[in-house]
Amino acid sequence: VSINEDPRTLAELLWGLRKPRIRGPKPAFDLAQLADTAVKIADTEGLEAVSMHRIAAELGLTKMALYRYVNGKTELTAIMSEAAVGPPPDLSGAPDWRAKLEEYARELSAAWQRHPWLPSITVGDRIMGPRETAWAEAALSALTDTPLTECERLDAVMTVSHHIRATHPAATQGTQTWTNDSAAPIMRELLLLNASRFPLLATTMATPSATTTREFGLLALLGFVAIAAGVSV
Repeated sequence: VSINEDPRTLAELLWGLRKPRIRGPKPAFDLAQLADTAVKIADTEGLEAVSMHRIAAELGLTKMALYRYVNGKTELTAIMSEAAVGPPPDLSGAPDWRAKLEEYARELSAAWQRHPWLPSITVGDRIMGPRETAWAEAALSALTDTPLTECERLDAVMTVSHHIRATHPAATQGTQTWTNDSAAPIMRELLLLNASRFPLLATTMATPSATTTREFGLLALLGFVAIAAGVSV
């Protein structure tokens, strides 16, 4: 395992456990400045524009000098996600567990809308920083007064989070596919022209939807959580 892929090395970076370098000149920047620079580039030009070379150039450093701060692209991506996710939501004002999870879902969706590239780098078995970990802690706090077990609470939070991730590209109007972007009008036209072949889809496309895919899915998911917890739906 290379130093850039070692999870323990990455944990030391994200959780402030890495020993500072003794030799060489004092660093001109800190990790927060590196992360903010990378986030701004990703927000304006896309994640593919972020590279060690580009960040170094933006900060007036050589690429080799940037390795004094992070060991490579994996660590750079990790500090980016930790910076972009922002502070965890305050759910204390919501009246019950369901309202708290709904607020958590709204806040998570808003964070991903601010940084559309963020869901793609916050997946899989990986080390999370304290900020991102605090989001999970906040979501779990919504379920502390329910009869669910600790593992069931985590499963519920993960299910809600996965739903928000799955509907992130299509979190606009409509509970069906083809409701936005350039493909939408073409698909609607094709389905209406071929209504005899696809009668159910044609009828669906011709009927305005009162909710988004995300809203409908979240409503259903929270209903199942209520049933599993044996509490009021």
